Amino acid sequence: MRSQHILEHFAESVEVKKQAAALLAQPISDAIDRMVKALSRGNMILACGNGGSAADCQHFAAELVGRFERERLPLPAMALTTDTSIITAVGNDYGFNEIFAKQVQAFGQQGDILLAISTSGNSPNVVRAIEMAKERDMTIIALTGNDGGKISEILTENDVHICVPHTRTARIQEVHLLVIHCISDGVEIALFE
Repeated sequence: MRSQHILEHFAESVEVKKQAAALLAQPISDAIDRMVKALSRGNMILACGNGGSAADCQHFAAELVGRFERERLPLPAMALTTDTSIITAVGNDYGFNEIFAKQVQAFGQQGDILLAISTSGNSPNVVRAIEMAKERDMTIIALTGNDGGKISEILTENDVHICVPHTRTARIQEVHLLVIHCISDGVEIALFE
């Protein structure tokens, strides 16, 4: 019984990835192009998300600052999910919805990119960070799922929306991780080969 349940997880994950591949190849390529352009100009990438998406932000920043698969110079990327003093101070003084927006306001510059991750597309603090990034004239790369939620409504043609066509959080997160690896690989190839 347990083995069958495990096999069902694997089968569903494979199926979701197959469905997502055809839909997401172009937006992933667009995201790579935007990031390469920004990094080539000396801009940086800021990333925000909650829970598993916060971990994905840290994973992405580690791939760029460290390396994905090639030995190379570090690239400027920062997860806005890691400084507990900033997060708790801003959360306490301004509310949880401002924990990323305040950091975008502090660190984001014109031409930077905000990688905004929300499986539902409705995380209020991620939406607020996007709004602040737009005030800073930054480009948004949004990773969502389902129908993209509120985030899909506030993106413009200058932004990139990578929306996983599924409703189950675990499957969306699994595709988000694959997307992060695709982007990391594409950026390395474009900048260092």
